[in-house]
Amino acid sequence: MRQEAEQATPQNLDRPDPPAAPPRSAPLRPRDAATLIVLDRSRKRLKVLMGRRHAGLAFMGGKFVFPGGRIEPSDRQMPVAGALSQRADDALRAKLPRAPHHLGRSLALAAIRETYEETGLLIGTRGYGPPETTPDGAWRAFGEEGVMPDLEALHLVARAITPPKRVRRFDTRFFAVDRRAVAAERPGVVGPDAELTELAWVDLTAARQLDLPRITRVILDDLEAAAEAGFPPYRPIPFYFERRGKEIREEI
Repeated sequence: MRQEAEQATPQNLDRPDPPAAPPRSAPLRPRDAATLIVLDRSRKRLKVLMGRRHAGLAFMGGKFVFPGGRIEPSDRQMPVAGALSQRADDALRAKLPRAPHHLGRSLALAAIRETYEETGLLIGTRGYGPPETTPDGAWRAFGEEGVMPDLEALHLVARAITPPKRVRRFDTRFFAVDRRAVAAERPGVVGPDAELTELAWVDLTAARQLDLPRITRVILDDLEAAAEAGFPPYRPIPFYFERRGKEIREEI
């Protein structure tokens, strides 16, 4: 009873409560995104197009990357000239139990749109005439230039999910396309105040010497192996992610 009385004294009641432990923040949910690697295979040594991100950007500022970004609603509405292969479409929806049927198409179109927004390059064909309709935004340029996006020209290279505890997280699919698929180009997109401040065509040896995000360096190895094999349609697709702090590479 004496102990209980001591615990109930005014002095004890006036003592502040011990500080609560800070809440554990849940990791950000990765957003579906796509990247496009534009290849120049006109000479003996393969070259790729890379751009330096603006140094002031919170995500990968100052790094050299391939153009890309997340899916936008307009990507589901843009007409196309050719479809992805069934193998690529299946791989893009693999390990996603509730993946929508249009996911592969939307990812491929996101890669093409982001490449235009960041580099001014329009990937597609003029062989079918201009698209009858285009969504608002960046896709209007394709209608004005008479270019239809051609998904058949794209090769799926890899998939990677940004590890937890990053300022932004993406579930990114990496596509490759030959430079000959560039149907038009609009200048003035890249510059000191743009998302990409410079572009460079570099061979793979030179690319590995640039200031790259770690995953980009890994994808270069996958790209080199796929290109040397001629992008066989049924090759395994590498899938990178982190589980319980451990880096994992699977194949899909």
